[in-house]
Amino acid sequence: MSSSEEPTGPIAYDDFLKVDVRVGTVVEALPFPQARKPAYQLRIDFGPEIGIRKSSAQITKHYALEDLIGRQVAAVVNFPPRQIGPMMSEVLTLGFPDEAGEVVLVGPGHKVPDGGRLF
Repeated sequence: MSSSEEPTGPIAYDDFLKVDVRVGTVVEALPFPQARKPAYQLRIDFGPEIGIRKSSAQITKHYALEDLIGRQVAAVVNFPPRQIGPMMSEVLTLGFPDEAGEVVLVGPGHKVPDGGRLF
């Protein structure tokens, strides 16, 4: 996906509601050398209702492992798990491409409770 893609056509609000985007706090970030493209393994805490979920994220260009701990990120929590190398990724951590196509994470501008849903 690139920033030059055409916007998609309109969808119904009910379709938007089917995508469950939540905020969570990164509690662990590890190298992921088994991934095809440079990536990290993240454990993200989405609060007591959802708990801690795993994600593979191709964010190595802009983020050091130690800088991710405690950072709040947005993720889709209701996609089916996906096998990424030896790990099962349980959520899709969200980001936008920069001018070079590298991922810049999406997160709130202020601290919010983990598990909060995007609306």
